[in-house]
Amino acid sequence: MDEYPHLMHTAIDTTDCRGLAEFYRELLGLRYRPGDEVPSEGPDGADWLVLMDDEGRRKLAFQQVARLEPTTWPEHDVPMQLHVDLSVSTAAELGRQRDRALALGARVLLDRTADEDDEALYVLADPSGHPFCLLVR
Repeated sequence: MDEYPHLMHTAIDTTDCRGLAEFYRELLGLRYRPGDEVPSEGPDGADWLVLMDDEGRRKLAFQQVARLEPTTWPEHDVPMQLHVDLSVSTAAELGRQRDRALALGARVLLDRTADEDDEALYVLADPSGHPFCLLVR
């Protein structure tokens, strides 16, 4: 049987990582990933937070950005801003799924598979240009 990528969570860019995570935590009854509950030290606080359901499944992630132009939806001047993170079981599967995505019309925006200090991942763009990450879980 073929393996397919696993939807890890949806990641949302925000200029207030903790504030937006708290909003969705309260709204959806989620909890922080272990270690994310306590605000980090420093002037900017957290730059990446993950919310999980009661079974420990990732649901939403929040990524701190310096600037974010609010969407004008339903008008199309400024589209909605979020991306999907997809995970696979092995590095070999990461390459296979990258190739599948490319064959389906995606393009590589960032290849971080050679960086030993960070987790190996690809940032790809779907055929409409929406970015998504493909990484080993």
